[in-house]
Amino acid sequence: MKYRIEKDSMGEMKVPAERYWAAQTQRSYQNFKIGGERIPKEIISAFGVLKKAAAVTNCRLGKLDERRKQMICGAAQEVIDGKLMDHFPLVVWQTGSGTQSNMNVNEVVANRGNETAGEKLLHPNDHINMSQSSNDTFPTALHIAAVLGIENQLFPAMDQLIATFMRLEEENKGIVKSGRTHLQDAVPIRFSQEISGWRNMLEKTKSMLSASLPGLKELALGGTAVGTGLNAPEGFDCKVAEVIGDLTGKDFVTADNKFHALSAKDDIVFAHGALKALAADLMKIANDVRWLASGPRNGLGEIHIPENEPGSSIMPGKVNPTQCEALTMIAVQVMGNDAAIGFAASQGNFELNVFMPVIAYNFLQSVRLLTDGIRSFNEHCASGIKANPEKMKSNLEQSLMLVTVLNPYIGYDNAAKTAKKAYREDITLRQACVELGFLSGERFDDVFHPEEMV
Repeated sequence: MKYRIEKDSMGEMKVPAERYWAAQTQRSYQNFKIGGERIPKEIISAFGVLKKAAAVTNCRLGKLDERRKQMICGAAQEVIDGKLMDHFPLVVWQTGSGTQSNMNVNEVVANRGNETAGEKLLHPNDHINMSQSSNDTFPTALHIAAVLGIENQLFPAMDQLIATFMRLEEENKGIVKSGRTHLQDAVPIRFSQEISGWRNMLEKTKSMLSASLPGLKELALGGTAVGTGLNAPEGFDCKVAEVIGDLTGKDFVTADNKFHALSAKDDIVFAHGALKALAADLMKIANDVRWLASGPRNGLGEIHIPENEPGSSIMPGKVNPTQCEALTMIAVQVMGNDAAIGFAASQGNFELNVFMPVIAYNFLQSVRLLTDGIRSFNEHCASGIKANPEKMKSNLEQSLMLVTVLNPYIGYDNAAKTAKKAYREDITLRQACVELGFLSGERFDDVFHPEEMV
């Protein structure tokens, strides 16, 4: 491998000749060979957005000349587009402020810009990092990535599954089945009503996520090192937020209190709490689906789900609810991520939180997993759910909890006696009620209509 020599304030470093990064990135790359979890690509892209926005703003404020602005914007756009992703090798387990990742972006943009310009026009610190600090850029990149991930990726996936459930509700309006509580038989319910519960879970958690977005759309950029805005020109914070909004199509604003924006991560905790709520709901939905589809002969068997792949290496013909299993594993991971984010957010000291890379990694992994998991579950499972009305009817007719409809006519205690006799002697509720003398057969038939109990 060929190398070139790069310099920083600590001296010279050998850097791979074909890479755009420079000395500070190389130091981090060599000093933190920990795990394999790299800084998320969403963070790198968000850094590209803020570097481009900062260059535009600095130029408008008279701090940066037009030619340098153009070179920075061109290179930053390549970062945004993911064209330079091979030049960002740093892992999550580095300095807690993400300083080296900020410098990684600064160095790549500078060297790529210089290559385009055909001369050494840009300096990583003096030009790419102008009016900024790692301490305000990393939380800004985190918020940009979080908003884009939720609004552009997660929400559309949720909307697709909501639409699927709405279709299933309409298709299954006429089907009455046994409800279940405590995994035991309960009074009847329409299958469409059961599905509506799944749909509303997604709608509610989407509203929770929407409620978290205003906090995520507040940006720390302009606070520089400790929140005072040292070395940033007056008005930079407001103007750069406007440019970021223009570049992303989102209504970003500058944070009113930069001391809070640098040191606290409560907006992220709040937003991830909504992601955890979504994960909890998805766990429930996936479990409901695989319980209802259990069988095919010795389970509930009330619905059919798509058969996507063989389920066993030893049992021929076995098919498993694999999409449900994947979604439940995702839910577990998101819940674990929530714990990590909560612990990390609690560890801010004085003017800075120094757990930002791990917060970013976990938050964006949750968004990514939930997005992909919902899409996969919708495409390969939910969209193909088919009711088994014969099995639903059979299970309903065998349910002893239909006796509940008799409460107004024979009382709770006598209804309980009827259910217990029917269960003990393996006879129908009608037979038990008549034999106990609580109702005549004709009267029982007049009042006993399970389809009207929903």
